[in-house]
Amino acid sequence: MTTPLSTLAPARTGGAAARSPRRDWLALGLLMFPVLLVAVDNTALTFALPAITRALEPSGVHLLWIIDAYPLVLAGLLVSMGSLGDRIGRRRLLVIGSTGFAGLSAATAFAPTAEWLIAGRAALGFFGAMLMPSTLSLIRNIFPEPNRRRLAIAIWAASFSGGAALGPIFGGWLVEHFWWGAVFLVAVPLMLPLLALGRTLIPESKDPSPGRVDVPSILLSMLVMVPMVYGIKDVATEGPGPAGFGSMAFGLVMGVVFVRRQHRLEHPLLDMSLFRNRVFSMAISANILALFSFNGFILFLAQHLQLLEGLSPSAAGVAMIPALAATVVSGLVVVPLVRKVRPGYVVGAGLAFSATGYSLVTFGNHDGGPALLLAALLILALGVGTAETISNDLILGSAPPEKSGAAAAISETGYEVGSLLGTAVLGSILTASYQHNLRLPAGLDGILPGTSLHNAGETLAGAMEAAAGLPGPLADAVRGAAAAAFDSGVHITSAIGLVLMATAAVLAAVVLRKVPRAT
Repeated sequence: MTTPLSTLAPARTGGAAARSPRRDWLALGLLMFPVLLVAVDNTALTFALPAITRALEPSGVHLLWIIDAYPLVLAGLLVSMGSLGDRIGRRRLLVIGSTGFAGLSAATAFAPTAEWLIAGRAALGFFGAMLMPSTLSLIRNIFPEPNRRRLAIAIWAASFSGGAALGPIFGGWLVEHFWWGAVFLVAVPLMLPLLALGRTLIPESKDPSPGRVDVPSILLSMLVMVPMVYGIKDVATEGPGPAGFGSMAFGLVMGVVFVRRQHRLEHPLLDMSLFRNRVFSMAISANILALFSFNGFILFLAQHLQLLEGLSPSAAGVAMIPALAATVVSGLVVVPLVRKVRPGYVVGAGLAFSATGYSLVTFGNHDGGPALLLAALLILALGVGTAETISNDLILGSAPPEKSGAAAAISETGYEVGSLLGTAVLGSILTASYQHNLRLPAGLDGILPGTSLHNAGETLAGAMEAAAGLPGPLADAVRGAAAAAFDSGVHITSAIGLVLMATAAVLAAVVLRKVPRAT
C-alpha cells in the first residue's frame, strides 16, 4: 500500500542500532502528549463556552473567534514551523513549542475580557504550530521499518482523534469543579513528561541541507487563511455583504499568488507538485472532511447537552466516552484490515459512517432526549477513526521519499484546517440560523436589561442565561423559542454535513480504488 519513506537523512542521536524497540515505544508515548494537547484544546473549549459566556459576555462573533483564533493561527503556520524544524532540529522545536504553550496557557486562563481571551488563543496557536509538525516527522525517524511505522502512525492518528473526543470530558469536569480558565491550565501537567524526559528518550533529527525559509510565503499563507475565515463568519452572522464577500475574494486572490510563488521557488514552503498525485489529493481531502465533520458535530452537541438537556459539563463530557473509545479502537483496527481490503474502500466506508451519523440528526427527532445525538456521534466517531488513520498513511505513502517531509507537514495542516473549517463554517451557519429564526416573546424590553436581551438574541447560552432571571411561564417561553431556533440550525448544518460526507465517500472509493492492499 505504501512506498517506504525516507528519513530525510536525519541526525539521529546514537544511531539506529543504539536504540531498542522499548526505547522507541517510550519515545512514541512522550510524543503523544503534545498530540493529545493539540487535539484536546480544539474541543475542550466548546464545553467551557456557556461558562465563558456568563463570565465575559462575548457577542456571537466573539464567541466564534474564541473558538477559531487558535486553530486559525495554528493552521496558517504549520507548514512554516515544519520547515523551521527541519533547520533547527525537530526535537528542539518541539521543546520550544511545549514550553511556550504551557506558559501561555497558564496566562490565558485568567483572561479578563473576551478580546484578551481571543488574543491569548491566537498566541497559543503560534506555539501550537511548533508541536504537530515535529511529532510526525520524529515518528517517521524513530520507526523506519514500514509495518512498525504504520502502527505508530495509527496510534498517532488515534491519539489526535481520541483527544478531540477526550477534550469535552476534561473540559466538562474542569469547568464544573473549578472555573472555565482551568481548561487552559491542563496544558501545564500534560507538557511536563515531555519536557522532563524528551531530551533523553527522543532522538534529534534535522535536514542536513535545507533550503532557505521564504518569509513572503509565510505571510501569504496567513493572508489566505485569515480573510477567508473572517469572510465566512461575516456572511454567516451579518448576511451577504461587501465586507464578507470582499474578505473571501481577497483570501482567494492571495491563494492564487501563494500558489504561483510556490511554483517559482527552488525550495517552496509548500510543494504544490504533491497535489498532482490523485491519491495524495484525495487522501488529504478525506482527512480534512473527517475532522470537519467531527469538530463541527461536537460544537453543537456540547451546547445541546448542557443548555437544552440540562446536563452538567462533566456529565455531558462523560456521555461522549463511547465515542472516544470508538474513535481510538476503529483507528487501530483498520491497520490490519487494509491487508485484506483495499484502503480506498476502507476510507470510503469511514466517510459513509460519518454521513450516516449526520443523517440521524438531519432526519431524526431531537425532542426525545440526548440518545439520538449521542448515537449519531458514536457512528460518526467510528467513521472518523477509520478514515483519518488510513488517509494519513496514504498521504505519506503516496509521496516520493525525498518529499516525505513536505507530505507530513501538509498532512498535519489538513488536520487543523479540517478542525478549523468544522467550527468556522458549521459554527457560523448554526449561529446565523439561530439568530435568524429566534422568535422571543413580546414584552421582554421592559423586563430584561438591554444587555441580557441582546445576548439572548446572539447565542443560545445568552438566551438561557436571560431566561434564568424571568418568571416561570415567560422563562419557559424564552427557553422554548431559543431551543427551536437552535434546533433549526442543527438540522441545516447536519444536512450540509450529510451531503459533504456522502459525496466524499463516493469520491474516495472511486479515486482510491486502485491503491493495492498493504503487504
